[in-house]
Formats: sequence, C-alpha cells, structure tokens
Amino acid sequence: MAVYTPVSIEQAAGLLRRLGHARLDALRGIGAGIENTNYHVSTERGEWVLTLFERLTPLQLPFYLRLMQHLARHGLPVPEPQADGEGQILHSLCGKPAALVNLLAGQHALAPGPAQCAQLGQVLARLHLAGQSFPLHQPHPRGARWWAKTVPQVLPFLDDERATLLRDELAVQLDFNTSAACAALPRGPIHADLFRDNVVFDEHTQRLSGIFDFYFAGIDAWLFDLAVCLNDWCIEPASGRLIDSHAQALRGAYQSVRALDDAEQKALPMMLRAAALRFWLSRLWDLHLPREATLLQAKDPSHFERVLRERRAAAMAAHPDFTSTPP
Repeated sequence: MAVYTPVSIEQAAGLLRRLGHARLDALRGIGAGIENTNYHVSTERGEWVLTLFERLTPLQLPFYLRLMQHLARHGLPVPEPQADGEGQILHSLCGKPAALVNLLAGQHALAPGPAQCAQLGQVLARLHLAGQSFPLHQPHPRGARWWAKTVPQVLPFLDDERATLLRDELAVQLDFNTSAACAALPRGPIHADLFRDNVVFDEHTQRLSGIFDFYFAGIDAWLFDLAVCLNDWCIEPASGRLIDSHAQALRGAYQSVRALDDAEQKALPMMLRAAALRFWLSRLWDLHLPREATLLQAKDPSHFERVLRERRAAAMAAHPDFTSTPP
C-alpha cells in the first residue's frame, strides 16, 4: 500500500454515494506497502479501505475481487468488495480502477508465537480448500515467468557475488518449475503474499480476525503459499533460519485441515527457496526501479537475500553433494 494518486474528499464522496454511503467522515492515506494507492475511509456505515489500482488492469481485477467475494461468502475472514446498485464491485476513481472493501478489525502480530502461526496455518488450508470451487483462472502474477523477466532488469544494480547468486537460483527454480515433480503439486487459487502485515488478530480474543491484500493472488501450487508463510512467520530475522516451534505449529495446523501429499513433502525445501527468491527479487526491483509515490516505504532486499542463502545452505547440509540443484 502507498499513495500514488491523490484523492480529494469530493472525489471519494462521489464514489461512496454511488455505493450507498450518505456521509464521508474521514479520508486518510495509508503508507504501508508499495503496489496500490490506499485510503482508510470512515462513513456512517463504518470503516473501509478504498483502493486505486496503479498497475492492475480492469481485465485482471475481476479475478482478485471475485476471489475475495467467494472466500468471504465461504466463511473466510476476508474483506468483501462493496457493490453498487447494479452489483458491480469494480469501480473507477480519478481515472483508475478502484474498489471499496470493509476494514477488518484487529491488530497485526508482528512478533508471532506458535499459537498465531497455528491459526494462520488452519486458515490458509481452509482458504485453499474453499478456492477449489472458484470458477475463474488467472496465473500467479509473480511466478516463474515474472522472475525470468525481472532478473535481467535488476542484475545491473548488483555486485558480482549477488548477481551470481541470483542467476544461479533463477536457473535452479526455472528447471524445477518445468519438472514433473512441480507439475505433480496440487494447485488452485493462492494468496501469494500472506505476510504478518496482511493478517490481523482480534485484540480481545487473540483469534485471527482478517486476512487481506489479495492483489498478488493467482493459480499456483498451494505449497508456494505455505512456503511464503513459513518464510515470514517462522524465522529468526537476524539469521533467516526457521524457528522449529513456529514452523511445526504452522505446518501441523495446516495439515490438520489439508494434509500435504508425498510430492509436496519432498518439494517443500525447494519451494521455500522459491518463495525467498520471489521476495528478494521484488524488493530489489522496488528499490532500484521505484515509482514515485507519496508515503512510499521501500523494503530492505537484504532480508530475503539472507533467507535465500539460509534455505540454500539447508539444502546443501541435507545433500552434501549439492552444487546447484539438490537430488
């Protein structure tokens, strides 16, 4: 989230009236994140998030918005896009596609423990199972094709050692992505970006009360989604190592709802590397090829470089003859 497109009170109020809100009480820019323009909106009907989409097109957006609607109607704690009088959930504001969703109440668990990790694991598995009946299809936008296109754009900004690491890991991942082992992985809609700052917990009950920001979602291996969560919720920040108690809680709770099959069990180490590569690469891209934005907060690429190195080291420890691709 960031603010690329300024929205006036009058402009926001006009859209809100079309969505059945009589009064706009407050409009505040949200500075976290980097992809879209976001505002916190208060009306007589409660608290909302207004999003203007800076990169996604009207052709892409129905997948994300309908997926959120589908999951919310299946009992998942997901924001539901608000419809106008004709049932449309994709709107236009300031020349940009826009959506209004209900604000999910709660607080982030920025230093989660095993209990929070377990709740996330259960909800993630429920999300995957509910997504099986979702009828739309759209590829994961930050999957292997995006990696292959983006690596050459960031290589000029890296020293030789980091460039070699990035090239090598990309080659390993592209090889795995075209393998029979990857093709065997169960797949469907994934969130693809379920970090701690995209989840909230009720401050009184400490129950998971909301997951949001579905705008990197797409069809991909469910295991990738699990790997993204493990790499963010279950690590020591200084080293990038997985914390066993947290990882076991998250993975065990996920499997209590949807058990991983043999192919997934074998592929998890490689998928943990894939998830680390994806976020190292996107942070490099956002740092070195930024867009202008008010309240833009760039994120440090070195964190996921460290995570990737740790995942590669773990693969080497498990397979001493490891060079690039483990057996």
